[in-house]
Amino acid sequence: MSGLAVLCPGQGDQHSSMLDLALSSGPGARTLEEVAPVLGEEPLSVARRGAPGLYRNAVAQPLVCAAELATWAALADTLPPALLFAGYSLGELAAHGCAGSLSATQTVALAGVRARAMEAASLSPGGLVALRGLSVSRAEALAAEVGATVAIVNGPDHCVLGGDEEALQALERRAPGAGAAAVRRLPIGVPAHTPLLAGAVEPFAAALRSAGLADPRVPVLAGVSGQPVRRAEEAVAALSRQLAERIDWARCLAAASEMGCSVYLELGPGNALSRMVRESLPAAAARSVEEFRSAEGVRRWVEASLARG
Repeated sequence: MSGLAVLCPGQGDQHSSMLDLALSSGPGARTLEEVAPVLGEEPLSVARRGAPGLYRNAVAQPLVCAAELATWAALADTLPPALLFAGYSLGELAAHGCAGSLSATQTVALAGVRARAMEAASLSPGGLVALRGLSVSRAEALAAEVGATVAIVNGPDHCVLGGDEEALQALERRAPGAGAAAVRRLPIGVPAHTPLLAGAVEPFAAALRSAGLADPRVPVLAGVSGQPVRRAEEAVAALSRQLAERIDWARCLAAASEMGCSVYLELGPGNALSRMVRESLPAAAARSVEEFRSAEGVRRWVEASLARG
């Protein structure tokens, strides 16, 4: 079986033209109009203000969700049905919006709640550092040495660690000597997916329950486990737990492959997830919408890739 997986990235790669494909279609433009009141101002003007404002949690999380939902609205009716959705960090919330668990307005509003809950739970400055070239076990040992935590596993030698500012600075000093080939501070201002954000879990779970999630029309992979989520109560647990627990993206990709996905379409912004697919699943076809000039180009590529199996 050859199936389509739709991937929703998290924050970090947002940019001033990330709404262009959505705005080129009626459904995408209407979605942006629909969510504009929730964002507080017209999404296009928010996006085009550019850095550093685009990277503040309170702006980034709702805007990235809006961009992904609008991009999916621009594409959904033209593509073969998706076999599953998967989202990286914040993208898991957007994935549930794309899969029908929430309306676009609900999803963007909950992204704002999520950002505020994470900021409130982060008692001291902190963030995330990406490491390449260390095994997961070695990354775990290094994290323990400096008081950090492995927050995301992207592959066998690609992890993201989170912690407070002191721990991150120690990590940046020591990781090269421990064998890391690359060390990069991410533009995320909170130690997401670590126990330091435990205080955000229940407030966000309560907001999700109040929103009245529906069962997703298509399974969404849970970031913390890689398991397919098919019921609303499972979505509430997965989306809230991931704020303070490790995300295993490598397991998500393995699960998608096992479920029959051979074509992976990343909704953007950015193309980090499609690059990870190509690294982890060399036989798969994976691209981001940002690599195309039009929705029609996306459609042709998806259909051709599925036909090749």
